[in-house]
Amino acid sequence: MTTAITTATTTTPQPHRDRPLERARWVVADTWVVARRHLLRLVRRPDELLGTLLVPVMAVVMFGFVFGDALGIAMGVPSADYREFLLPGLFALTMAFGIGTTTIAVASDVRGGVLDRMQTLPMAPVAVLAGRVLADVLTAVVELGLLMGLGSLVGWQWHGGAGAVAGAVGLLLLLRLMFSSVGILLGLLVSGPEAAMKYFALVFPLALVADTVVPTALMPAWLSGIAAWNPLSITVTSTRELFGNPTATPTSWVVEHASALAAGLPILLTSLCVALALLRFRRSVR
Repeated sequence: MTTAITTATTTTPQPHRDRPLERARWVVADTWVVARRHLLRLVRRPDELLGTLLVPVMAVVMFGFVFGDALGIAMGVPSADYREFLLPGLFALTMAFGIGTTTIAVASDVRGGVLDRMQTLPMAPVAVLAGRVLADVLTAVVELGLLMGLGSLVGWQWHGGAGAVAGAVGLLLLLRLMFSSVGILLGLLVSGPEAAMKYFALVFPLALVADTVVPTALMPAWLSGIAAWNPLSITVTSTRELFGNPTATPTSWVVEHASALAAGLPILLTSLCVALALLRFRRSVR
C-alpha cells in the first residue's frame, strides 16, 4: 500500500509555471490574493474604512451646500447648474486623493518588512503591485457609488444613456488607476509613512489648478493653459460631456480631444509608473 501511494504521488502532474498560460494564471491568482489582503485589512479596520468613505461625503456636503451657492453666484449660474458642473469634478478629486492612502500603505509595508516577506514567497513580483492597484480600484468603485448617490440628493444627475455613464465611470477608474500606480512608486521611494504624508500635500495644487471646482476660464491666462493639460481637467471635461453636465466650450485642442486624452494619458502614465515601481521593488528586496 505504501508503494502504491508513493507511486501515485510521484506521478501526479505538477503545474508548470514556465508555460505562458500557466504563468498568467498564477499571476492572476497571486494578484487576487494580494488584493484580498488589502481589502480585508480595510474591512477589519472600521475607522480606516470610515475615513476613506468620509472624505467624499464631506466634499459633497461642503462644496454642494456650504460653498455651492456662493460659487454659483460668482460664476453667474444658478446653484442647481453649478452642482451639476461640480459633481464630476468631485468624482475626479476623490480618485486623486486616494493617492495618499496608497502611498502611506505601501510605505508602511516597506518599513514593516511585508514586501520583503512577499518576495520570499513563490509569487510573481508584478502581482504584489497589481494586487495593491486592484484593491484601490475596487475601493474606488464603492466611493463612486456613494458619491453618485449623494450627488443625486443635492440635485446632480446624468443625462446620457447607460453607455455614456459607463464610459464616464470607466474614465474615472482609469484616473484612479493612474494615481494608484503613482502612489505605489512614491511609497517605494519615500523613507516611511511620515514622509508619505508630507508628499501628499503636493496633490492639492494639482487638484485645485484644474477644471474641478471652478472653470479654468476664470483663472489667469497663463494658469488656465497649465490647468488645461492637467490630467484631472482632461478627465473632468470628458466625464461632464458623457454625463451630459455643463462643461467648458471647446476653445483649445485639449478640450476638443478630451475623451481620447482622458483614456490615453492615464494608461501611458500607469504603464510608466508600474515599470519604475517594479524595478524599484526588485532592487529594494535584494
